[in-house]
Amino acid sequence: MSKPLRNIRVLDLTNVLAGPFACHQLAHMGADVIKVETRNGGDLARQLGADPDLNKRYMGVSFLAQNPGKRSITIDFKHPTGKEVFRKLVQTADVLVENFRPGVMERLGLGYDELLNENANLIYCAISGFGQEGPLRDLPAYDQIIQGMSGVMSITGAPENAPYRVGYPMADTIGGITAAFAIAAALADPQREGGTFIDVSMLEAVMSTMGWAVSNHLIAGREPKPMGNENVTASPSGTFRTSDGLLNIAANKQEQFEAVCRVVCRPDLIDDARFNDRQSRLQHRFELKGVLEDAMASKSTDEWWRLFNQAGVPAGPVYSVPQALEHPQVADRGMVGTFADAPGVGRDIRLVRTGFKVNGQAPRVDSPPPTLGQHSDEILSSLGYSEQEIEALKLEKAI
Repeated sequence: MSKPLRNIRVLDLTNVLAGPFACHQLAHMGADVIKVETRNGGDLARQLGADPDLNKRYMGVSFLAQNPGKRSITIDFKHPTGKEVFRKLVQTADVLVENFRPGVMERLGLGYDELLNENANLIYCAISGFGQEGPLRDLPAYDQIIQGMSGVMSITGAPENAPYRVGYPMADTIGGITAAFAIAAALADPQREGGTFIDVSMLEAVMSTMGWAVSNHLIAGREPKPMGNENVTASPSGTFRTSDGLLNIAANKQEQFEAVCRVVCRPDLIDDARFNDRQSRLQHRFELKGVLEDAMASKSTDEWWRLFNQAGVPAGPVYSVPQALEHPQVADRGMVGTFADAPGVGRDIRLVRTGFKVNGQAPRVDSPPPTLGQHSDEILSSLGYSEQEIEALKLEKAI
């Protein structure tokens, strides 16, 4: 497939997830992503994941997931010569992404304004928990902190057990995808002149995705509440128990509700005063749920799934992660890529790619996640350093 970012160089100074995920997207669209890491340990994600042996090798699963297709160089930003090396690297870049706390790069003498002296057209993207200004700007922020402060946790779970954290780092991931979008937009601007500073607040990025929940409060004055697996806007719309598991149903229209009633052989419910219009169904949602689950106890999840979809009712089973990955809808569309005998890992690894296709093809990268500093010599040589100079930099511990 075409690589729309094939002539773009991105310096990835980020750690763990939000920043690495942003650059993961850019790498899959063809960008030359150079991961600039510290000499001692590199990205913290190298030590995180469910395989302790890989963590010891600085190739933790958390790192592997977000860093295929990137090259790695180690630089000590606190070393004067290391800063010189970094400045030379900035001169060759189109984009820089960092997720330090606000002010860290300025204190190192490598902030946006300083780096514009090296590259007047640099797109500089700073990802932080709360943004580059405001009363909370200097506070550390991790995914769970943002989930709590954004209001996400307050509406996740059921009334009896909320607040609940979403089961994966959604705030980091949303922050990363927001950064990737903003960077791509800046690159696409035909009238862009000079540098561009992008300030991504994970808190605001998450809240921007909460559309209906936030708008119900802002416009209708209704504070969002946790509703478990129920849908706030429609009924029957949620998770229903079958003879052997769970099935999600989204009957958001009147004709879909009526189709549900006919599929479960309860056409009498269509004219029942408790259920015959949208508002009545919302007021009596749990009565309707109980009636439907009694009827659905007669067949399996797969049987009901087929019957509902044949009747035009959106429905789908509740899968585990392994089940989702093994389903042909995912397995056969190129969502998962394989890297044979990945360096530093010693075996084949399988990683998810992006969630879209371009001209019928899933974006992919050609190389596995890099070992720490794997490409230092290669990158330094391209900047004009000789073998002797590279060895001297290593002896100085500047790289």
